[in-house]
Amino acid sequence: MSDGADPSGSGRLTTGVAWAVLLLGLWLWGRELTGVQPGPSGTTTGDVTSVGRPAGAELPPAAQPLGDALPQRVDIPELGVQAPVVARGLDRQGAVEPPPFDQPGVVGWYAAGVSPGAAGPALMVGHVDTETRPAVFYKLSTMQPGETVRVVRDDGRVAHFTVDDVQVLPRDHFDAAKAYGPHRRGRAELRLITCGGTFDRATRSYTANVVVSAYLTGTGP
Repeated sequence: MSDGADPSGSGRLTTGVAWAVLLLGLWLWGRELTGVQPGPSGTTTGDVTSVGRPAGAELPPAAQPLGDALPQRVDIPELGVQAPVVARGLDRQGAVEPPPFDQPGVVGWYAAGVSPGAAGPALMVGHVDTETRPAVFYKLSTMQPGETVRVVRDDGRVAHFTVDDVQVLPRDHFDAAKAYGPHRRGRAELRLITCGGTFDRATRSYTANVVVSAYLTGTGP
C-alpha cells in the first residue's frame, strides 16, 4: 500500500482516500492511500454495512450516453455538496493521485478513464475528513438508491445520475471488479469513492471503501 502523507509532514489529512488503478484497459482496481491519525471524532462515514438497493425500489430508465466532455463540478443535493473537480493521473505506484492535501473540498476525476456521462464507469474520488473537520465525501455512505448526483460538464450540459447502489466494501478480499467494473455494458455510469469503516491505528488506514454507484438518467439544469 502507498502512504498518503504529505511529504512535507504538514497539512496532512486524517485519512487518505480509496483510489483506483486501471488495469488491462478493462477493470478499475481499488487501492487505498492512508494518511495520519483520525481527528477528534475518531470515526468516519462508512460505519454501516452495505446498503445496496432496497427491494422493490423503482428507478428511472437509463439515458443514452453522452459524448466526452470534462467535468467541472459535482453537485449532490441530498448531501449539500457542490464541489469543483480536478483531473488526476496515476502516481509512481500506479494509484490515482488524490486532490491536493490542502483542498479537502475538491473531487478528483481519473482523467485517463471515462468522462462522466460517456459510456462506461467514470471514477471520482474524494477525501472523507481532515484532522479538524469533515471533507467533501464525509456523508457519502448515507446516500440512498434513487438520489441524484449532478455533474456539470464543460460542454454546457449537466449530466444527471441516479444512485442505484451503495456499498461499504472491506479492504480484505476487496472485489475491485465488482466495485469499479461496469454494472451494465454500454451504460453511462458513475462511481464516487472514499474511505470508510473505522480507522485502524495499527496499520494507519481505514478498514473499508465506500463506493456509490450511479447511472445516467438525463440531462438538465
